[in-house]
Amino acid sequence: MSQYHEANGKNVGGSLDISTVKLKDVIDIDFLQRFQDDFAKGVGLASVTVDPDGTPITNPSSYTRFCMDYTHSTECGDKRCAESHRKGGEEAARTGKPVIYECHAGLIDFAAPIMLEGRQIGTILGGQVLTDVPNDKKYRKIANEIGVDEEGYVEAVQEVRKLSRESIEAAANVLFIVANNMSSTAYQQRKLKSVTTILDDGLGQISATMEQLAASASDISNNQANLNHEIKNVNAITGKIDEVMDFIKEIADETRLLGLNAAIEAARAGEAGLGFGVVAQEIRKLSADSKETVGKIKDLTTIIKDSVHKTVTMGNETTSTIEQQTAAIEQVTVSVMEIASLTEQLNDLTNA
Repeated sequence: MSQYHEANGKNVGGSLDISTVKLKDVIDIDFLQRFQDDFAKGVGLASVTVDPDGTPITNPSSYTRFCMDYTHSTECGDKRCAESHRKGGEEAARTGKPVIYECHAGLIDFAAPIMLEGRQIGTILGGQVLTDVPNDKKYRKIANEIGVDEEGYVEAVQEVRKLSRESIEAAANVLFIVANNMSSTAYQQRKLKSVTTILDDGLGQISATMEQLAASASDISNNQANLNHEIKNVNAITGKIDEVMDFIKEIADETRLLGLNAAIEAARAGEAGLGFGVVAQEIRKLSADSKETVGKIKDLTTIIKDSVHKTVTMGNETTSTIEQQTAAIEQVTVSVMEIASLTEQLNDLTNA
């Protein structure tokens, strides 16, 4: 099971809002409690983790009888402890590193800040040790001030473990390094997950767009194929028109000959052929008009053929372009799928 919780920080512009991240969002408190307990037992130092307001996040580890049974037993002593912890935490936040200090009750304590990108999200408070032999007079005075039994207080302080300042500093630094590495690693993991989520959404949109483009290209290709088929039909019909025009031209030529022959015969007939001559003239005029019309129609069919040829050429170029676009879309789709696979692997890593 992972020792990290998933952060609850909100996304702002695609990144986590650091101001909303709390200690419990980036460190598993149960894991921190076990680590704190084992560390306290191992080195003989009491410890507790608090939020920036001084509220405990973990249960106290290896607290001394001097503190639990006496100093914290009265309202005055408890308030003095809270104030002492607050000052130690503020100094640690100001310096950004562990601080060693003497608490109000005369014991040596430390405050190790837990920082996240320059912002304090918690503090590990510890110590409850001495560096020298306690002065009975000093502790009798404190006992009277906080309202506890003098003899019991002096007896309890004699039980407090004695360590060198160097050992206390080393212990505080260990807690500082471990806690900050845990929170930083978890936060970076959360940011990575946020980025992979955004990337995954983006890839999904790209994939959908690629599918639409591929479908559109396919439709265009099919439409172009249908258009080419219809253009072939136009070419075939145009060819038939040419055949009909040739046939009409032949008829017009024959009509012209008939009109010419009729005119000759009308001339031979003299006055009797005058009416027939008018008919012959009209036949020749019809023949001439027919040939002229056929010529115009041929010009128009030539224009149609040229336009059809250009359309076919453009259609072939369009088809080629569409095929290239389709190939490019397929390549992009493959790349997107590969990136999506890598994104999924990153997502799995952030959840590990």
